[in-house]
Amino acid sequence: MKIAIVGATGLVGTVMLETLERRGFKIDLLIPVASERSVGKEISFLGKKHKIIGMQQAISLRPDIAIFSAGGDTSLLWAPKFAEVGTTVIDNSSAWRMDVDKKLIVPEINARELSKKDKIIANPNCSTIQLVMVLAPLHKKYKIKRVVVSTYQSITGTGVKAVNQLENESNNIKGDMAYPYPIHKNAIPHCDDFTKNGYTKEEMKLVNEPKKIMGDQNLAITATAVRIPVVGGHSESVNIEFEEGFEIKDIRTLLQNTNGITVKDNLETNTYPMPIYSEGKDDVFVGRIRMDYSKDNALNMWIVSDNLRKGAATNAVQIAEYLVDNSLV
Repeated sequence: MKIAIVGATGLVGTVMLETLERRGFKIDLLIPVASERSVGKEISFLGKKHKIIGMQQAISLRPDIAIFSAGGDTSLLWAPKFAEVGTTVIDNSSAWRMDVDKKLIVPEINARELSKKDKIIANPNCSTIQLVMVLAPLHKKYKIKRVVVSTYQSITGTGVKAVNQLENESNNIKGDMAYPYPIHKNAIPHCDDFTKNGYTKEEMKLVNEPKKIMGDQNLAITATAVRIPVVGGHSESVNIEFEEGFEIKDIRTLLQNTNGITVKDNLETNTYPMPIYSEGKDDVFVGRIRMDYSKDNALNMWIVSDNLRKGAATNAVQIAEYLVDNSLV
């Protein structure tokens, strides 16, 4: 089993490698790939040093699976070239997510859609993954009519430059800016670029991707995405309106029995999900589950997950595991 990690030196790429190690993914040959400026550098994996190589050399090695986390433009250019030599690409960028010919996969929800023919598989947006992990079981039982989501997103979703900006600002050091404004002691309602409709690309991912993953284009979703000075994970305030009535206790039971979800919801002990708790964990955490008394068949909840783990690396590795376990590579 030959596995390439494209973008191995980046923030998500580093977590990808850690996730492969932690989950005991069987690898005969690790192929770390990065930009030309990183070629020749070394990374550690399972106690051994591995040299970074370039794209063309990686393709010549014909990896079984290539997990990409190197940006949309890189993926658009290179993913098809890997696919041409028989490699199955799992791409973490937004490049292929809404392509009608590509699968958008959260393994717990729709991995069964995958086949050997799928040579480029899209990993959803980090905010989308934690949202649909909760929405999917609820939609299956109660039929969701409308979703309103507001996100409170970690700077790690932007990358190393944003992490450095927060650290610099916290220490009164001038440096490169990942955002147009200070992020320290601030909240910026601007995740990704603005589009012509007034929403950001991040907000439109939250509108469009769940419909594809859950196979229902009739879902009504609206979103506001906000960047906050947090490292441990993304948080989401979610309002859900259902076609059918429900009991809160049944909602809790359903979510408690869903693989990959942890319910943290005890007001007597002030127990609820927070980024400080989700950091470094794979589960999606749900709490503050309560009725929306302003509307029939509606509820509110708070969803938190580590955006670098389940929101990126863990989900991609889970896809790879599914491919191997089902002899699809």
